[in-house]
Amino acid sequence: MTDTMDDTLGTRHSSHWGAFSGKWEGDKLVITPHPADPDPNPIIQNFPDALRHKARVEKPMVRKGWLERGPGADDPRGRDEFVAMEWDEVVELLANELARVRDTHGPGAIFGGSYGWSSAGRFHHAQSQIHRFLNTTLGGYVRSVNSYSAGASNVILPHILGNYDDVTRRNVSWDEIVQYTDIVLAFGGMAVKNSRVASGGITRHTERVDMEAAAARGTKFVLVSPIKDDLPEGVEAEWLPPLPGTDTALMLGMAHILVAEGLHDRAFIASHCVGWDEFEAYLMGRSDGQPKTAAWAAPICGIAANDIEALARRLVSKRVLIVVSHSLQRAEHGEQPVWMAAVLASMLGQIGLPGGGYNYALGAVANYGKRSNAVPIAALPQGQNSVRDFIPVARISDMLLNPGGEFDYNGQRLTYPDIKLVYWAGGNPFHHHQDLNRLRRPSRPA
Repeated sequence: MTDTMDDTLGTRHSSHWGAFSGKWEGDKLVITPHPADPDPNPIIQNFPDALRHKARVEKPMVRKGWLERGPGADDPRGRDEFVAMEWDEVVELLANELARVRDTHGPGAIFGGSYGWSSAGRFHHAQSQIHRFLNTTLGGYVRSVNSYSAGASNVILPHILGNYDDVTRRNVSWDEIVQYTDIVLAFGGMAVKNSRVASGGITRHTERVDMEAAAARGTKFVLVSPIKDDLPEGVEAEWLPPLPGTDTALMLGMAHILVAEGLHDRAFIASHCVGWDEFEAYLMGRSDGQPKTAAWAAPICGIAANDIEALARRLVSKRVLIVVSHSLQRAEHGEQPVWMAAVLASMLGQIGLPGGGYNYALGAVANYGKRSNAVPIAALPQGQNSVRDFIPVARISDMLLNPGGEFDYNGQRLTYPDIKLVYWAGGNPFHHHQDLNRLRRPSRPA
């Protein structure tokens, strides 16, 4: 297999779903995956049909009620008709409305939304374009921080391990796993369907290939997830299905047996960790009267105490990589399993060793676990934002429903801004937000 693309296959492209060539053969678009991709993403074959799909919006559309009655909530909004218009007409409408809101309420009344997945291009990147436009033309906007995928871990990891990108992107690599790892303990799994995509594009989808190569060498995979196919079938993973949301209890039960039997790495803890004495007092029940034994964890997580103890003992004196998926922290108290998994890895003394330690979100997207770019990827300059207000990205409903209300974020007490206009491009908050009926409420009249 060649590592270079053949010009006879057409124009070269990259996308969030993979690199490919596209070529017109008559009225048919033929898509060919990059020849260096060992496991091409079948999603790229959707491009031909997408070009003329009936779901495409071919012209700018404006809500009929807004055209007739102007801005503001009215009864038809949310179920109103939309009117197709020409671009020059829409540009004038947009400019006038943006200027009205800025002049009346200031740029702090405008929320600049976009989740960045509409295009992998550096210029045709909706998130960059909308933020550049609002900064340079209107003086700024209310922004969002973090992501839906990693809202809790984005915040907690810098407090316990370091920079989020260092823990996810520049940590244990797939090559190291293939070469060194004895056991991969995957909380939430590493589903290949997730690593089909990568923000900004990817050439080689190696996750399935690398996991199978590691398994062929002798790496054992242990999957802790309610869903059995959260690891590929080819690795023949041992499956421990816990009750959803109970991973932290399982980890505590494992940690307890390590301490009770003196199997934890005291030297590593003493040289690399802080706060161990407080944690050990909690773990062993000295601070609250409840030892976090495997017998205590078993009815909580739905896994037998003997299995919890046996798993903990198996990790000792092996090169072990503990992986936590995004899914564990997309829940109430979601920071706890992210934190506790790092504690468990520290107890094994493996952090920093090739193929060992702790990795957050490995397998979540295709560019994790691979060599980082030597230089930054080009990006469109976005100017300066004069507005200091922001929200965690998943708080959009809370912001719109509670203007002036207070909320906690990363040790700060902040206030929701009073938003009069949401400018969204290259996406749709309804695609990824939770509790969609609640998100609908701000768009309806009181």
